[in-house]
Amino acid sequence: MPAAALHAEAFVANLPLFKELSAEQQARIAAAARLIRLARGETLFRRGDPAAGTYIVCTGRVKLSFVSPSGVEKVIEIIEPGRSFGEAVMFLEAPHVVSAQALADSLLLLVPKETVFEQIERDPAFARRMLAGLSRRLHQLVADVEAYSTRSGTERLIGFLLRDCVGGEEAAEGLTGSIDIELPVAKGVIASRLNLTQEHLSRILHDLSALGLIEVHGRRIHVRDVERLRRHAR
Repeated sequence: MPAAALHAEAFVANLPLFKELSAEQQARIAAAARLIRLARGETLFRRGDPAAGTYIVCTGRVKLSFVSPSGVEKVIEIIEPGRSFGEAVMFLEAPHVVSAQALADSLLLLVPKETVFEQIERDPAFARRMLAGLSRRLHQLVADVEAYSTRSGTERLIGFLLRDCVGGEEAAEGLTGSIDIELPVAKGVIASRLNLTQEHLSRILHDLSALGLIEVHGRRIHVRDVERLRRHAR
């Protein structure tokens, strides 16, 4: 078996979407999958391009976004390792409605749509996992709309720092004391993701620093007291 195929099979076996499949099923997906290497800033596809299948981020980070008629970029989602994207338009057999760009040197796995459809027919459990993934994404989008509509920019940023930057809600619940957070992407990307302007984001960081809640050192944010910062968002 070629080295590239073995590489893909190792990734398939460890990705949440495929982890529970049999070794034979994993091998079948790996044989059809294609490894894609993206340099930081490289575009994977653009809005309007045809959907080729589902993409899984193995390493790195991918930004999904679109540009408004006025030329302003809106970041919809940042895809972290182990997560997939592209399923919705694949099932609709419609063109992509967003563009995908690497925020860091990244390794992706493209599973062609024909392979996904075949696997769904073979294994109902796989279909349920695909639906669960789409449902989680829909739930997050609804939560985002709620946050934009009902929460202040400060609340949104604190939520991002104490949830997205530390590995999710479960990890965030156990945080206490002081912690250091490394922003995963540039502040401009975070601002767009939180539906803020860069100037507004800078003001919020300045205000939180003035209150003694955080210290900003480039991309590193030192949170002096997690519980104090959490209370400030309530």
